[in-house]
Amino acid sequence: MSTSRPPLAIRMHAADNVAIIANDGGLPAGTVLPAGVAEGLVLRDKVPQGHKVALTDLAQGQAVLRYNVPVGYARQAIPAGSWVHERLLDIPPARELQGLPMATVQPAPQAPLEGFTFDGYVNADGSVGTRNLLAITTTVQCVAGVVKIAVERIERELLPLFPHVDGVVGLEHSYGCGVAIDAPGAEIPIRTLRHISLNPNFGGEVMVVSLGCEKLQPDRLLPLGTFPIQPVSVTASEAWQSMGAQALDLVCLQDDAHVGFMSMIDHIVQSARPHLERLNARRRQTVPASALVVGVQCGGSDAFSGVTANPAVGYMADLIVRAGGTVMFSENTEVRDAVEQLTSRAATPQVAQDIVRELGWYDQYLDRGKVDRTANTTPGNKAGGLSNIAEKAMGSIIKSGSSVISSVLAPGNKLRADQKGLIFAATPASDFICGTLQLAAGMNVHVFTTGRGTPYGLQACPVVKVATRTDLARRWHDLMDMNAGRIADGEISIEEAGWELFRMMLDVASGRKTWAEHWKLHNALVLFNPAPIT
Repeated sequence: MSTSRPPLAIRMHAADNVAIIANDGGLPAGTVLPAGVAEGLVLRDKVPQGHKVALTDLAQGQAVLRYNVPVGYARQAIPAGSWVHERLLDIPPARELQGLPMATVQPAPQAPLEGFTFDGYVNADGSVGTRNLLAITTTVQCVAGVVKIAVERIERELLPLFPHVDGVVGLEHSYGCGVAIDAPGAEIPIRTLRHISLNPNFGGEVMVVSLGCEKLQPDRLLPLGTFPIQPVSVTASEAWQSMGAQALDLVCLQDDAHVGFMSMIDHIVQSARPHLERLNARRRQTVPASALVVGVQCGGSDAFSGVTANPAVGYMADLIVRAGGTVMFSENTEVRDAVEQLTSRAATPQVAQDIVRELGWYDQYLDRGKVDRTANTTPGNKAGGLSNIAEKAMGSIIKSGSSVISSVLAPGNKLRADQKGLIFAATPASDFICGTLQLAAGMNVHVFTTGRGTPYGLQACPVVKVATRTDLARRWHDLMDMNAGRIADGEISIEEAGWELFRMMLDVASGRKTWAEHWKLHNALVLFNPAPIT
């Protein structure tokens, strides 16, 4: 236990009747709290780091306030100085989706932020990549093993010949067959995979590997007119050719031309070469910061997430919006308890109604599974001081900043060119699914906050990892890109941290490697599929 620093408790709002203990290792019973929070209050219990202490006597049934919002109701009388944990609290009921404030708060417009740029790859459709990657799209999980071996061979034999290409990404997933492909909800994974193939970091180069007999046929995944297809010289499957489609770089493993495993591998490797040649001819160009499309997310959250890292991300988000860029925040269950904050900040009543539509659809989805939003909170969240989803949501929503919410994106949809500013991209809260859906939306750089620690990464997009606590940043010094715990330590302000993160995002967008990229850490794509599996 660290007792080298004076006792430190953090209260988020003057009306709060609890504060969190900030000291590494927590504080023992008998500790006297300092001035500024509850001067002279003596801890009755040992309180772990990040956990709440009652600043006043709390009566049974009284609201426990953090962020000046009820995060629970006391199940019993809780004396001042006591450790307030999840076993002592009843969660507030979820806010109904009727009678909400709809576009009632219009944040004061902030001055445009001009003169900030990064060096990126300009695509034919006007989007900008932060990396120059070859993606190999797959129609079905059955081909994943073959594609993995082909990618290893491309990396070993071809990539050294094309030094301006950053890498090769096999878009492996668990979808494509054995699914009710026409059921309600099945359109979500299909359009997700389609739009990931069009991510700005892939430079408009589309290469597909199919098995041949799967339900998700290439023409359904990538219909004619989905994208401008480069001319290729490889043989497509007879099924595709019979439709009279323009040339698609498609390798179908069941084609009669493939005799033996190595012919499949050779075909994929040969198909990759013209794509690599075109990607290798590209160079970074200086573009305005308005070309940033940033996805924000948190995972392995703790009570400091809403104190340090997420407020810093929120400040950064406002800077990006001021610079004309795009910021997507997501995680349905982690904003559900703040729904009135979202609908009130909507640009128009229609945008507010779109928020209600997406969160309402997700409520119904959870109800079909006989669960609700409370299933979100993990054992690690609770060990880090987050008693329930209501408290977690109040800290999560802060990373959206203070800008007006300009539009809403349904799961798997791709941002249009005219969708700028702060976007609510509706996704499940799962780290991997949220990241996958934000890639489909067109994200070109990602920021991910964590308090408990996670080696999360994405192969298709750089991920900037922000630690909520100095102890985590110290222990995971070669996994965390920024230490927002310095805010709680009193070393920097939220504003200073936000500016630091904003500049870091520009550097990363220009090619600076994140720690996840350095170690080649990445998680598999996980498609959100609410439809049945057959």
